[in-house]
Amino acid sequence: MKLSRRWFNQACLGVATALVAAACAGGGGGSDDVISVGSKDFTEQLIIGEMYALVLEENGFTVERKLNLGGTPVAQSAIESGEIDLYPEYTGTALLTVLKQPVSSDQQAVYNTVKQAYQEQFNLVWLDPSPMNNTQALAMTEERAAELDIRTISDFAAQASNLTLIGPPEFEVREDGLIGLKEAYGDFTLESYKPVDAGLRYRGLVDGEADVAVAFGTDGEISAFNLVVLEDDEALFPPYQVAPIVSQAALDANPGIADALNQVSPLLNDEVMRQLNYEVSGNQREPADVAREFLVDSGLVTE
Repeated sequence: MKLSRRWFNQACLGVATALVAAACAGGGGGSDDVISVGSKDFTEQLIIGEMYALVLEENGFTVERKLNLGGTPVAQSAIESGEIDLYPEYTGTALLTVLKQPVSSDQQAVYNTVKQAYQEQFNLVWLDPSPMNNTQALAMTEERAAELDIRTISDFAAQASNLTLIGPPEFEVREDGLIGLKEAYGDFTLESYKPVDAGLRYRGLVDGEADVAVAFGTDGEISAFNLVVLEDDEALFPPYQVAPIVSQAALDANPGIADALNQVSPLLNDEVMRQLNYEVSGNQREPADVAREFLVDSGLVTE
């Protein structure tokens, strides 16, 4: 199934801005260096990492792909050691996991904090963030949310004693999981928590094994199953915008990297990323194929 051009239409303003920037910047890396692009080991990272690689190649750079490296500590170690030159990272992950700083729900403040700290501590540069926000969330089927009149996490907390929540085992004990929810929304008690492998959350929800599922904002299943994402009305969860982080050394040697990668960022909003993710997780397509087709449709990569 060919990817719909509606993704391009949804992000047309971002595309126009990006193409103007690209035209002004010109192509080519201006260096014989090989740019090593990494990613973490899950669907969204594989798609975005491949996008970065493709756009760099389109702009005249020679690229080495080191995708699917592992989790955050592995990717962070790889870029600090020079094994890779860049990879996609999330502002919330940088704030909490890498920098160990307090939670904040202020999107711009979080970006400014991680941008400054990464430059000072690691000599790494954050390029432009995408509008997408892959933060933690709670989701329900439209039918169940309407039946119980639940639209916010406060609504969920008020009825929690009659609700089953399904999610990964670690959510039950994470400070930004169930523990954090109880601190922000009152010390509620669930009817039950159903711990499952992350890949089984949505099937369990849709099949009626639970009332509410732990979600991430750009999960493809949210759009595929027409789920309702509950409003985080107490602003518990921090923003998780994605952006390229690049070593200063790589940028110094190849300044055109920034112009090339900043073309991609404006295109990736929540709805776009959900659909791209579902092409891989739901329709079993290869991340590289999904990434290329999207960039061709968006006009950033030639056929």
